[in-house]
Amino acid sequence: MLAGTLHEALDQIAAYRPDTPVTFPSERATISLHDLAESSRSMAGALTADGVGPGSRVGIFSQNAPEFLQALFAITRTGAAACPLPLPSAARDLRGHANRLARIASVAGMRRVVVSSRFRALAGRFSEAMGETAFVCAEDLRCGATSAGMLPTVAPTDLAIVQFTSGSTAAPKGVRLTHGNALAGIEAISEGIELGSGDGGGIWLPLFHDMGLFATLCAIMRGIPMTVWSPTSFVKDPARWLDEFLASKATISTAPSFGYDQLTAAVSADDAARLDMRRWRIAFNGAEPIAVSSIERFLERFGPAGFAPETMFPVYGMAEATLAVTFPSLGRAPVSVWVDRDRLANAASAHEVARGHSQARGVVGVGHPVRGVQVRIADAAGTSVSADDHRVGEIEIRGDSVTSGYLEGQRARDDRQIARPEGSETDPFTSDGWLRTGDLGFRRGEDLFVTGRRKEMIIVHGMNFYPEDVEGIVRDIPGVFKRRCVAVAARNGDGDGDRDRDRDRTELMTLLAETSLEDPTARDLLAADLRAQVIGTLGLPDLAVRLVPPSSLPRTSSGKFQRLALREQVRQATA
Repeated sequence: MLAGTLHEALDQIAAYRPDTPVTFPSERATISLHDLAESSRSMAGALTADGVGPGSRVGIFSQNAPEFLQALFAITRTGAAACPLPLPSAARDLRGHANRLARIASVAGMRRVVVSSRFRALAGRFSEAMGETAFVCAEDLRCGATSAGMLPTVAPTDLAIVQFTSGSTAAPKGVRLTHGNALAGIEAISEGIELGSGDGGGIWLPLFHDMGLFATLCAIMRGIPMTVWSPTSFVKDPARWLDEFLASKATISTAPSFGYDQLTAAVSADDAARLDMRRWRIAFNGAEPIAVSSIERFLERFGPAGFAPETMFPVYGMAEATLAVTFPSLGRAPVSVWVDRDRLANAASAHEVARGHSQARGVVGVGHPVRGVQVRIADAAGTSVSADDHRVGEIEIRGDSVTSGYLEGQRARDDRQIARPEGSETDPFTSDGWLRTGDLGFRRGEDLFVTGRRKEMIIVHGMNFYPEDVEGIVRDIPGVFKRRCVAVAARNGDGDGDRDRDRDRTELMTLLAETSLEDPTARDLLAADLRAQVIGTLGLPDLAVRLVPPSSLPRTSSGKFQRLALREQVRQATA
């Protein structure tokens, strides 16, 4: 079992395996577990001298680099909570990003942000927007480190991390994670894949995202080598990243579904056949909807290279559960079922049909609950649904790794002040203590099947449609850039009182699709084809299609499309 706090667990494994490396190829840097423990301890002394202590919340603004991890453990040693902050996705959005950081800092009551050396100058451009929140360079903390002998005692029940959600369907929320939550989540992940001394990890996801952060912490706490690339290294050249990953001898990786799509597109069948992927043991696939076709294409492309079907590991998790909720059984190839999409959306029924059925929708199984987590399905009335009655409902969870709630939308000295009316955004718990995830799904045997987000359901003339169904129909049509398309409601209210009435008035769905086509005639033909395919398959009365330039649909840090932002764009354009 791991020690009571994150930094105590680090100290424990660093004493046992001091030379185990965490390598950052994009930074040309490596830090051993011994040096990570020592440097974070001395940085904690400097933070304490600067006034950071129990009850504080301190941001981390860093690329994938040793400084991120040093700051994380230094902050927790002071009794404060670490708040990983997102990096800007594009230089053109620096002002907007500064405002987003300022909102996060305000919600968190953040007075300090530890910034990496590389982003020191950029942080200076954000200072005005951040108001009273000050940036402190990690390098200065190391150089000016003081004795760490007076650090406070930290308990497992103390807040360790405030993980801000990706904000794909709502504004980002600060998820409260204690040391106990974090260590329970790490144990559940490690046990679920039997993570051991013969393994090595490799990721390209940002450390400020929960999937990247906890994948790295799992490796650290098991004392196995970890390689952390930058997200840019993968996005710019997925094939090169794959070569480097395989050369690193890593056995475990994690990525959203779109990452596997990009690898399939970037590596030809001939090039794939020359690879040796037999060492790859676990390829976590999560953080966004998983398409059956994506998995099948990946396995077909890389099977000749020795990538075993059971290596593909579709999972379900969320920041609120300190990541892991369900895992498949080890040694099992991905499992899918085909259900009637109309009955799924409009009757909340997972009625199985043949794969070739005209209304067939494939749904990938994401396994059974991990250790310490319970899962149930609740219908619209809040009644628990049996796995045998084919009903779809909201997924609810509880367990050792599950958050106690979100930060308030205001600064508060007392972290216990989180109570809100049942079902509100800041307290989405049932009366008996289960967390409403906002995700819809059903169960078959030991497997959970996730069908979509409750908030993303689109209603047209009283009929329900999953956006995934619309997108799945057209994403492979020639002319759609890298399968990138998003379906949103053209008119749909967010006001608390008018939400249901506005949804009833929704009459039009909009499909946004990226394309590199420039010829007007070709673009018109593509738009007509997209519209005809969706209308013909789903029986929609109408569909608006908007073609946008490549890479223009905004994504979250985990690769999910920012549906809230896109919906607002469509509304403004049609107002």
